[in-house]
Amino acid sequence: MMTYNIDVGYLEGLLRGYRAGILNSTDYANLTQCETIDDMKMHLSSTDYGNFLQNEPSPISTTTLAQKTTEKLVEEFNFLRMQAVEPLATFLDYITYGYMIDNIILVLTGTSHNRSSEELLEKCHPLGLFDSMATLCVTQSTSELYRTVLVDTPLGPYFGDCISLEDLDEVNIEIIRNTLYKAYLEDFHAFCMKVGGETAEVMGDILKLEADRRAINITVNSLDTDLDLKSREKLYPTIGLLYPEGTSRLIKATDLDAVRSAIDAFPDYRGLLSEGYDDDKTIEDQFFELEVNLNRLAFEQQFHYGARPDMQRAPTRTCPRRHASALAHRAAGHSPLDIHSTATARSAEEKFGCRAAAGVDAVVSQLGRGGAAPAFPCGRSKIIKSADL
Repeated sequence: MMTYNIDVGYLEGLLRGYRAGILNSTDYANLTQCETIDDMKMHLSSTDYGNFLQNEPSPISTTTLAQKTTEKLVEEFNFLRMQAVEPLATFLDYITYGYMIDNIILVLTGTSHNRSSEELLEKCHPLGLFDSMATLCVTQSTSELYRTVLVDTPLGPYFGDCISLEDLDEVNIEIIRNTLYKAYLEDFHAFCMKVGGETAEVMGDILKLEADRRAINITVNSLDTDLDLKSREKLYPTIGLLYPEGTSRLIKATDLDAVRSAIDAFPDYRGLLSEGYDDDKTIEDQFFELEVNLNRLAFEQQFHYGARPDMQRAPTRTCPRRHASALAHRAAGHSPLDIHSTATARSAEEKFGCRAAAGVDAVVSQLGRGGAAPAFPCGRSKIIKSADL
């Protein structure tokens, strides 16, 4: 703590300055009045988004909006990364591992559906790119994938539990995804505990929530599949509020009622699947609010690294950009704007103090291109559908 500001104080100040740039209710009210994306460009230029679209010719497409804001995010993150010293540098590397997993699964799924490598690489998030990414498109099995590509990446050790899978079909790819995320979350959690102090406390809560979200989603998504209970158990992270008692109940769940019973003992999750609890909110919406609240609380403490993932991936970083993307689609006439959905998310934003830094996460980027969103999934739908590719 005595030397924290010497090593990290400058970056800490940048992050808290980013948080001060949150879009407020007036900003959103003005954006909903925009008839075109050019109108949005004019308004956003007076916010923290700045003139990031000034060199783009009119008319600006929603894809361009997503692309330019993604570039802004990557630029900011890479600046933080270059200025960081250990152990913060390794901590920031861990943040990129999630994007790497998303990119690998996206490429594998697209390759299995005979999509071109150029198209797939274009949809990959820049924060998850690595030198041998293009080689993924020509691999024929997970063993070849590991031997020629992934063994030299930070994800190499995570493939130990799923390398025995032979076929790159949709079911096995989903198992690979969840196995990788399990290993990633556990490794990231162990690193944060090793750092200790406030970082262990703040990041411990954030990673535990993510682990619980994945455990619940895996259970719900596998109810109507051929995945046996033993295989499902291997996909549950060994961290989180649900572990071990809650996950032991989820393992045995064979229907939604059993899932409700398994999580009923945990107040934060009790209402997730309750009938009539809040028909207007999905599981994703409720987890979204829980995560936003943890991200807000991260800024109430000092001398920790927990604010970094909040700014780069979590809802504090993404919800304003989701709104901007939705408004852009409406302004471009691509789809009607769901006022209630936007207002609900905005309400959570203002309540919990989310920040509106310039940039867009992988979800907005992929949706703008008509692709699959590689964010942490919620609900019963497949994470990546062949129709999305």
